[in-house]
Amino acid sequence: MPERTPASSAVATATAALSRAGVPSARADAEFLAAAVLAVSRGRLALTEGFTPSALRRFEALVARRATREPLQHLIGTAAFRYLELAVGPGVFVPRPETELLAGWGVEQARRLPPGATVVDLCAGSGAIALSVANEVPDARVVAVEFSAEALGWLRRNAADRAAAGDRPIEVVASDVTAPDLLAELVGGVDVLLCNPPYVPDGTPVPPEVAEHDPAQAVFGGPDGLTVIRPVIARAAALLRPGAVLGIEHDDTHADAVPALLAADGRFAEVVSHRDLTGRPRFATAERTSLSG
Repeated sequence: MPERTPASSAVATATAALSRAGVPSARADAEFLAAAVLAVSRGRLALTEGFTPSALRRFEALVARRATREPLQHLIGTAAFRYLELAVGPGVFVPRPETELLAGWGVEQARRLPPGATVVDLCAGSGAIALSVANEVPDARVVAVEFSAEALGWLRRNAADRAAAGDRPIEVVASDVTAPDLLAELVGGVDVLLCNPPYVPDGTPVPPEVAEHDPAQAVFGGPDGLTVIRPVIARAAALLRPGAVLGIEHDDTHADAVPALLAADGRFAEVVSHRDLTGRPRFATAERTSLSG
């Protein structure tokens, strides 16, 4: 039999190569790539028999690509998000761990509502937020809105996969979230509205994984990062029923700006700013008032 290379040795060599390339999570990424090639969980790498020569070549090829700062999730084909593994690749924004906080807040809100409550996810991308809500709140009606044709392909694929796994199917809508007639049939009937829009101010330096691989239209939100957020807030006020809630992720430079926009709209109360696990401002929430408008 061909001699095998121990996983620990291969991972150590890969970690050194990724560290030299400036990959910030070199050890973890090397382990994830090794686990993908060996078809085991990351925690079971030490229990494997190691790499055959052909498997080692596949692993080394993936490490070389990661060293060029190709996203880890593109290389392994999935991104972990809360309790889900979502298919991702070129053309769709890779969901980030910090967005799990907004999704979790949305899940909490939806769980407090009667069965059949309507939850809308704007700028749905891969479907991370919408599919998490459908997975964790099975009696909710979930609507996911996305405009990009490429992202819609990933969204529909993930939605089909989760439905096949037994989750309640979500409704996918192809639409621009800034359209003034967005989801006209749901005006005044939405219970929870969540949105992770493009919000990075134009010209802001971003890592190579983002600059070269995430779709720019899913990352950058205009000169001040608020180009999409402003119309989303206005449309959310029309879509939400009185007492319903809104959560919007934003840039860490928007700690004051997004809550101020919500307050200035005049149709929201209970505006709250939320921080992520690093203490950075990450999303804002508000409640639709019972006032007309």
